[in-house]
Amino acid sequence: MNSTSLATGQRSLGAPSIEFPLFPPLTRGCPKTSTDEIAYPLEVVYDYARVDRRLFDQEPGTDIVRWSPLLPPLHVPTLGEGGTPLVEFDGIYLKDESQNPTWSHKDRLNRVTVSAAVAAGAPGVVVASSGNHGASAAAYAARAGLRAIVLTSAGSPPAVQAFARAYGARVVSVPVEARWPLLREVVDRLGYHPVSNQTVTHTGHPFGPEGYKTIAYEVFLQLGRVPAAVFAPTGYAELLYGVWKGFTELRLLGLADATPRMFSCETAAGGPHAQAIATGSPAAIVELGHSDAYGIAGPVGGHRGVLAVRDSGGEAVLVTDDEMRQAQRDLARQGMWQELSGAAGLAGYRRVRRDFDGPVVCIATSSGFKDMGVGTETFPLLENPTLEDLL
Repeated sequence: MNSTSLATGQRSLGAPSIEFPLFPPLTRGCPKTSTDEIAYPLEVVYDYARVDRRLFDQEPGTDIVRWSPLLPPLHVPTLGEGGTPLVEFDGIYLKDESQNPTWSHKDRLNRVTVSAAVAAGAPGVVVASSGNHGASAAAYAARAGLRAIVLTSAGSPPAVQAFARAYGARVVSVPVEARWPLLREVVDRLGYHPVSNQTVTHTGHPFGPEGYKTIAYEVFLQLGRVPAAVFAPTGYAELLYGVWKGFTELRLLGLADATPRMFSCETAAGGPHAQAIATGSPAAIVELGHSDAYGIAGPVGGHRGVLAVRDSGGEAVLVTDDEMRQAQRDLARQGMWQELSGAAGLAGYRRVRRDFDGPVVCIATSSGFKDMGVGTETFPLLENPTLEDLL
């Protein structure tokens, strides 16, 4: 079976008829359709006619290189990303992405984007992140022998900052409003490859969502069919769009006759994708209130999430911190401790409260170790413990 990438170029999501070469990755959005108010992302195009359908005869497993024909070229050795379990829970299925090497779904994205940095000959990668993305980018940069700069905020969990530093990254806390201008300066002056967003509305790295497609491939094999609905924690919607694209490819290749409805699950403190969908806008920027779900709380949305929800017949769902906390507690009682943001998919499913004609998959994105305040709790010492104290 051919294990060579069949990627042929990049296509604008603002106008799909506009295409560009595969390299260099256009990390500042589509140069032809973007405006000062809306930046349009790009996606990777493939020669689907050459895809061997036996690719989907294999069992799910770690190392997303198994999906190479439907990914951009991979130049970074694996850390064992992918192959995460699909766990039955309360009548639905949880795709537990906390089982990835750095305990989050971001490892799938960074295997692909850091590979692009290697292909570009960049001396390192730079990322603006308060959590999972920074730690994952640092890990894959270390694996590739590249330097990494992580621009984070002072409010990000110290444990997560330590996580990124452990891989040798330069982790710097800066004001939120300074992160993206500084990132662009690192790109322009130092030649580092950006693996996070640089644009007014979110575009991110055009190769990033391609790594997330592998979640759809795995779910398809694990279930033996396409689910009726997928609920995904949604910040910038790269995960949501990548999973949606993976299922649309399965239909395009004749392996499935349907695609799931996609539900974006955003914090009620913001919800830029919900706002864009409600107003018919290609993307939106909203005022952000407080949320402890820092992994998905942001004021800036992107066009990918709008496309995934709209084209799949799905919905944008807003969930509160309390709803996510209840979902988080219930998952932990079943042995799955998720970050608060990672429980947004289950919280979104519960808020919708609807029967679906087929299985439902909620993506659980990250370990509870990544949450604010974890490890800072103190508990009293029992000087003279008795059996009753343990009950």
